[in-house]
Amino acid sequence: MADLPALRTLVERAYRGDTARQGWTHEADLLDDERTSDAELAAALAAADKRVIVAEAGDGALVGTVTLVGLPGSKAYLGMLCVDPDVQAGGLGRALLAQCDAMAKTELGARAIEMTVIDRRPELIAWYERRGYVRTGETRPFPGTMAVDFAMVVLERPLT
Repeated sequence: MADLPALRTLVERAYRGDTARQGWTHEADLLDDERTSDAELAAALAAADKRVIVAEAGDGALVGTVTLVGLPGSKAYLGMLCVDPDVQAGGLGRALLAQCDAMAKTELGARAIEMTVIDRRPELIAWYERRGYVRTGETRPFPGTMAVDFAMVVLERPLT
């Protein structure tokens, strides 16, 4: 992807800071650090076992993204789903999920998709549950080195 800075801007805009607060899927009230880095995004774009899906507006501006990672056991991991706050609640998130389903099956050979959501985001967990994801009962530590008092809830959905 030639426009790595635009991808990074989209992710930060959707997850953190005042612009993220314009939407409902943000983490801005929980975390104030950067969500990703140029190096992390460049590595995801270059990795053979990852797929970074982007959605563009009619003018070419990036408005959504999601990353899929191939996992052992015929699974894929869905991460960093984000939609620009200015266009949230218009169906783009659902469209990105549908694209993930197709790509996970055809390109990664997955029969299920797994993801994690911060346990302090019950409304976001509920959104994924309405799309067929179920809680596995597993929680994982929050990634990174930040000392936080929340965990990641593991959700999974079989692919049909």
